[in-house]
Amino acid sequence: IKELLKRGLNMKIVCISDTHNQHEKLTIPEGDVLIHAGDWTGTGTHKQIIKFIRWFANQPHKHKILIAGNHEITLDLTFYQTNWTQFHSKYPIRAHELKSYVLREEGIIYLENHEVVIDGVKFYGSPVSPEFNDWAFGVERGEEIRKVWSQIPEDTDVLITHGPPYGYGDKLENDDRVGCKDLLTKIKRIKPKVHIYGHIHNGYGTYDFNSTKLINAASCNEHYQLVNPPIVCEV
Repeated sequence: IKELLKRGLNMKIVCISDTHNQHEKLTIPEGDVLIHAGDWTGTGTHKQIIKFIRWFANQPHKHKILIAGNHEITLDLTFYQTNWTQFHSKYPIRAHELKSYVLREEGIIYLENHEVVIDGVKFYGSPVSPEFNDWAFGVERGEEIRKVWSQIPEDTDVLITHGPPYGYGDKLENDDRVGCKDLLTKIKRIKPKVHIYGHIHNGYGTYDFNSTKLINAASCNEHYQLVNPPIVCEV
């Protein structure tokens, strides 16, 4: 990224999250990279995933990065195998086939605790958030979630997680903060340029933490009404 800045090049990133099947209502700004930070569906049904992926793949941005959220239950294969009856009572969806479809769709970069480098900028994405109410990609706070965050490369420029760090865009309507303290500790150490997330709809907005720009890009409010516009940033 230092070399990019030296050459006077800026990368425009368009951030969205938590669209919950309402993605087609969005007006998406132009940019170099379009990022969705999870919860693009309701419960990850075949119809919901196919419809979103086709829409996302057809966006004009040169690069499109996607992570899952706790609502994409069929993409968390282990979770879905044992919990599908809580969400899909008639019969289980062929989750492996759905995930294979997402992974092979041209024009989309799906990150699940992985990284990708675009024009010298390193992006890392994780669908994980602290577990609650038996939803997908939930990990127990403490040692277990620290193991997940330990996988984030130290030279990450743009971090994408579904859940927020503690204290920044993580407050519920009752004023409880539910962000992850261990994630905040990791951000403090590695100092990414940008951290993009969602999950807590009420926390929509931008925040500054030391040298890192924090972006809660949740498109829906707490009542699942799509009212928040995409957030654009540059690195």
